[in-house]
Amino acid sequence: MFSDTRCELQNIISESLKLFEGIVYPPVFIDVPADKQHGEFSCNVALQLSRLLKKSPLIIAQQILPRLQELLNATPLKKQISKVEIKAPGFINFYLSPEGFYNVLYDVFGQKEDYGRSHFGRGQKFCLEFVSANPTGPLTVAHGRQAAVGDALVNILQAVGFDAKREYYVNDEGNQINILGRSIKARAQQILGQDVLFPEDAYQGDYIRVMAQLFMEQHSIKNLAHLEQRSEGEFREFGVKYLMDMIKKDLEDFGVYFDIWSYQSTIANPKAIEQVLVDLRDKGFIYDSEGASWFKSTLWGDDKDRVVRKSDGQYTYLTPDIVYHKDKFARGFTRIVNILGPDHHGYIPRIKAAAGALGHSVDDLDILIVQLATIYRDGREVSMSTRKGEFISVREVIDEVGRDAARFFFLMRQSSAHLEFDLELAKKQSSENPVYYIQYAHARIYSIIRKAHDDLQVSPKIQDLKYLKEPEEMDLMRKIGLYPDILISCARTLEPFGLVRYLQEVAAAFHKFYDSCRVLDENKEISVERLALIEAVRIVLGNGLRLLGVSAPQKM
Repeated sequence: MFSDTRCELQNIISESLKLFEGIVYPPVFIDVPADKQHGEFSCNVALQLSRLLKKSPLIIAQQILPRLQELLNATPLKKQISKVEIKAPGFINFYLSPEGFYNVLYDVFGQKEDYGRSHFGRGQKFCLEFVSANPTGPLTVAHGRQAAVGDALVNILQAVGFDAKREYYVNDEGNQINILGRSIKARAQQILGQDVLFPEDAYQGDYIRVMAQLFMEQHSIKNLAHLEQRSEGEFREFGVKYLMDMIKKDLEDFGVYFDIWSYQSTIANPKAIEQVLVDLRDKGFIYDSEGASWFKSTLWGDDKDRVVRKSDGQYTYLTPDIVYHKDKFARGFTRIVNILGPDHHGYIPRIKAAAGALGHSVDDLDILIVQLATIYRDGREVSMSTRKGEFISVREVIDEVGRDAARFFFLMRQSSAHLEFDLELAKKQSSENPVYYIQYAHARIYSIIRKAHDDLQVSPKIQDLKYLKEPEEMDLMRKIGLYPDILISCARTLEPFGLVRYLQEVAAAFHKFYDSCRVLDENKEISVERLALIEAVRIVLGNGLRLLGVSAPQKM
């Protein structure tokens, strides 16, 4: 609702600027002030015009105001704006009337589960690739945070009109897969009694021993002679399949379902790689030096050119990635987002250069770096080392705190910020626990409305609202009116944290309202309107929680 009002005000202000002849008007932007004392909307166009007109912004704003008021009074928006005020050094602030706030409730009740959804994205095709953990072990908390961020982001993008898809890229080839196969075989040899030194670079977690045992059971291996009959490829293939099945199950239990599963062995096969290298060489983007083939990534801002084929003929990891991104663009995606861990910072300029070399804008490819999460249990940091097997998995977090708390806690900081995940806090059923605090607000509203219906035969209605005028009521309506803009902001910045913070603020505003205003008042008409207000809050909380992949319970 606020976005519609903002758009109308932008048009009115733009029209009022025509009183200044002979200049090119700057675009009009309207912000929502953080401090409600400055109104619901604020425009700084007078400050932008100051240099052009060589006048004080305050004088310019005072010149604009009469024409702006005249135009405003000629529109239906007049009833929704109670005051237009100029504040130094030249801001034009707009204050909503109660009727303007009531329109928020009308919109929420009219759209219900669709409230907040929009056509902002105009169907643009987005591909978000995230998690993409190598099938060499269970998903770690780092993967869990990436999964929570990526999944919530796709939900938000879809809600505001983008055609967004989730993609998982399976790196089922390369040295790490060879190491996995050797790790399984070495554990099998040890189980069968062979005194074999476990490879130093091998994966050492207990899951390797479990896999070795299962491999032998499936192949009826009883002794070392039988074991030696199995090829290296069989160990690799078994390990990849076993771990991918585990990864998929963990993701499903985490509420993450990928639309597309892509495999390096299928997409980046030798023929496809050679064809891409030929194409890039024909364009002048590949050259040979010191026996290796180099990609001119510096043409797109990389700090140095990158090797794509080493002197021994082996491809670097960048080479199949170039093929993979060519494949994504070929599938019709116009915007590609890769969500990666912090060890991939150096990867950003080279893969963006690849997008440029493939004939696309480097801005068509975004790399989001999701920082690591540190897990605390009983006040102590839990060690993390995938290769040594000393880590806490996503499965353990889900089992210990539940899906809702796990997903919410992984989103409780901006993706670019390090996250501290307190397992004990995530399990608390109190206002200290942020997800519990929000879910409790949702369930509490259900309880109030149910009690009003059962005991007093009163239900929320929004016809001819007139009693909602208390500051706490206005604050709630102001807050839920921002929801559509919050989603658009999250989509623009590719950052779901804004929605997390917003829901916490809505829950806080509700609890403050509930402590100050009696919902089930002696005046039945007031009760009906306050029930409508909290029902609108419940709808917004529910809609937002679902986009984060968190449940909105009716009882707690």
